Amino acid sequence: MDNPTNIPMVVSINISGGGIPKWPVDSVRVGIGGLEGDGHNHAKHYRLEQAVSLQDIEQLAELRHEGYALHCGSTGENISVGHLNVNALPLGTVLDFSGGVQLEITKVRHPCYVLDAIDPRLKEVIIGRCGMYAKVVREGILRAGERIEVVQPAAVMV
Repeated sequence: MDNPTNIPMVVSINISGGGIPKWPVDSVRVGIGGLEGDGHNHAKHYRLEQAVSLQDIEQLAELRHEGYALHCGSTGENISVGHLNVNALPLGTVLDFSGGVQLEITKVRHPCYVLDAIDPRLKEVIIGRCGMYAKVVREGILRAGERIEVVQPAAVMV
């Protein structure tokens, strides 16, 4: 999806019945537990603080350049984003999507063992480039192409 203005945006929304890869959909209902139709088939993956996973398309492009056959959704991310640098966002950052959905960044996403199916080395090289998890603050419909506004977390008073 072309974005000449470098505004943070949703490039791809990805779901699967369970496991990887996830496949793109044009739009999806986002509920408190995550994306409708996306498999959360065991307790490890059904936690409200990691209801949604996000990854930068720029990271995927970098990994492709390094020789890994990746596309949006192939590492299991729900939302592939552009121009966001999601790994640099502090915990507590709120993402306001132009269609009304709101997410809060909750934790760093770590590579899953299922990446071995793509390449046995991928689990190691993707560390720090795997994206972030978020909880759902406001439910709604999310569509590919939506813009994302970043709201920094409030400063902690000591």
